[in-house]
Amino acid sequence: MNGASDNAAAGPAGSPDPDRPYLVTVGETLAVLSAAEPGPLAVGSALRLGVAGAESNVAVGVSRLGGRATWIGRVSEDQLGELVLRELRAEGVTVLAVRDPAPTSLLLKERRTGTHHRMRYYRTATAGVRLAPQDIPEDVVAGAAVLHLTGITPALGDAPASAVRQAVRIARDAGVLVSFDINFRSLLWSEEDARRAVLPLLRDVDLVFAGPHEARLAVPDLHEPAELAKGLCELGPRGAVVKLGAEGAYALLDGVSYRQPALPVRVHDSVGAGDAFVAGYLAELLAGEPPERRLHTAARLGAFAVTTSGDWEGLPRRTELALLDHHDDVLR
Repeated sequence: MNGASDNAAAGPAGSPDPDRPYLVTVGETLAVLSAAEPGPLAVGSALRLGVAGAESNVAVGVSRLGGRATWIGRVSEDQLGELVLRELRAEGVTVLAVRDPAPTSLLLKERRTGTHHRMRYYRTATAGVRLAPQDIPEDVVAGAAVLHLTGITPALGDAPASAVRQAVRIARDAGVLVSFDINFRSLLWSEEDARRAVLPLLRDVDLVFAGPHEARLAVPDLHEPAELAKGLCELGPRGAVVKLGAEGAYALLDGVSYRQPALPVRVHDSVGAGDAFVAGYLAELLAGEPPERRLHTAARLGAFAVTTSGDWEGLPRRTELALLDHHDDVLR
């Protein structure tokens, strides 16, 4: 494993240290085959090849906004593994990857109708699901400002779950802010299994992101966004952001509540919008911006994500954030 890291002294657990403003994230990045047109897959159907993963999507989003981001994972020695490395590095993400002889995981995205997608994962004995605690470089995690994790990685198996716990332990010992997106995937595990894994993690994270259904995995008897955020914070985090899709977001941060409306845009593909939202929030957190600015940028990245195809390809550079304010089709 190759890569450099900053080793400045750790800052307080509630905010990133300005002397070492980089994000580190841990997880799996897959190859993606996406149907180009709506309808059932058939002989002759066109498929577009790409790469995606919740954690690397966030890393790319942060990098595009000018932040520093490091992704840690396992990457196959096959050509799809090479594609993962090339794409992430081309996006300015520092990649710390163990090369593994197992194949690359695959996600097949079928556009069954113009508005509905159907996902199929192929992850048996693949490189990404063999992530293990020994793959987590202690100096890189301890030297970060923010460690970002999702509930997808512990759903992949015992070894990836142990790797997540190892990363959290290192971060807590070093005073690194820990961000966690519950990111429940019903194709990976049951709600009960997810609840058993998520609840202990929430005791050790500083900031949690969740949709309403995901939040209710941890606080099942609550319903309103304000109740959900308060309930999540009572489990351990100092901040909770409830993602509400077209209704925006509700956040409870250090006891202060915030509401962020969504930006009105024409939705083309909602896949990746949640990761985009998190990337916008964390990029501004790294930059030392206040909560209102973090949530505003988060909403903008979510809006950009839903207007284009792909998980991260449509995410903006910082110079493009104002594009959604223009109503002309062509900017000259």
